[in-house]
Amino acid sequence: MPPARASSLCASCATALHSQAPSTSHARLRPFTTSAPHQSAPAQDQPRWKQTPPAMKMAFRLRPRPNQPEWKVNDQQAPLDEMYDSFVGHAGEAAQGQTGVESTKGRDLLPEEVKWLAITHKSFDHGRRGFNDRLAFLGKRIVYLQTSLALLRSPTAAPQVFTTKKARHNENTNIFHHPALFGTENLTSFSKAQVLSPTRLARLAQSYGVDRVVRWKPKKAENLKGSGVETVLAHTVYSIIGALAMQRGGEVAARTARERILQPLGLR
Repeated sequence: MPPARASSLCASCATALHSQAPSTSHARLRPFTTSAPHQSAPAQDQPRWKQTPPAMKMAFRLRPRPNQPEWKVNDQQAPLDEMYDSFVGHAGEAAQGQTGVESTKGRDLLPEEVKWLAITHKSFDHGRRGFNDRLAFLGKRIVYLQTSLALLRSPTAAPQVFTTKKARHNENTNIFHHPALFGTENLTSFSKAQVLSPTRLARLAQSYGVDRVVRWKPKKAENLKGSGVETVLAHTVYSIIGALAMQRGGEVAARTARERILQPLGLR
């Protein structure tokens, strides 16, 4: 056997160290993780749209509070349901027969969380409760498509005429003429901007009561127009159409866009 290695500690010191060292069988091993420590849910267990997530709250406020009246938004369910009933109207009948649809009222076509998300602007609570940008993007595309189809059906003063360079001065010579092209001259960016201007959409949204339930934070509470209230209301109109498309399909969203947006604006 090889000779035992001489210990640099005396017997009493080695005994003391051995008694203080934790046993590997009873040692606590902390699991390695890169995630934040788990925080217990609040006692009331409210959904995200009702409260700011605790993990996203700051321990203290960095900036002083602005010297202006406090802006309050609606947090009651009844005004929200009344707005959806008014906005959707009879267009909700297109969802008749779908799975889970017991009533075609606007309040019953969307789940509770989606109803609140669709009327929440990103300026509200710094976007910590979710906001409606993605729904508005989808809804705007649907409304623009229905606007283009309505403009094509609108009567025009004269058909589209195509002439060659040599025959430009000859008014009686037409190279191409077809009824299918009637109305294409209406499909311009200017005509769509006129029909779907934020001012007109904001006025329509006010008639449905959207302004009483939309959740947003104006820059200046005493100057809503300067804070962009018209753009926010138009954005909310698009997001409601997007929410209907996601939950109830394109037919319901398209009919709502035609009957509840374009017809009141003068397009059929």
